[in-house]
Amino acid sequence: MAWRQLFLICCLSAVVLLSTLREGTAVAVGTRRLAGHEVQEAENRQKLQADALRKEHYEEQRNEFENFVEEQNDEQEERSREAIEQWRQWHSDGLYPPYLYNRHHI
Repeated sequence: MAWRQLFLICCLSAVVLLSTLREGTAVAVGTRRLAGHEVQEAENRQKLQADALRKEHYEEQRNEFENFVEEQNDEQEERSREAIEQWRQWHSDGLYPPYLYNRHHI
């Protein structure tokens, strides 16, 4: 009978030990999950920040290129206007209105 009581006490203590180990493991796994989730959120924030910086950089590049193209077009229009004006002055005899109003109709 004594060995049965000893066996019962050993089994009962093993059950108590296993239940406390299980709770400790669950807590450890839960903190790991929380830590993993926090790490994932931090990585996502870094990716979003990098995307925002990249977007801002590309917008600046596009704006600079658009300004450059606009300046080039303005310069080309000015050169064309000057060339046309010089041609009109060269071909004008001063007796008639400017070229646009002095079209010869055939």
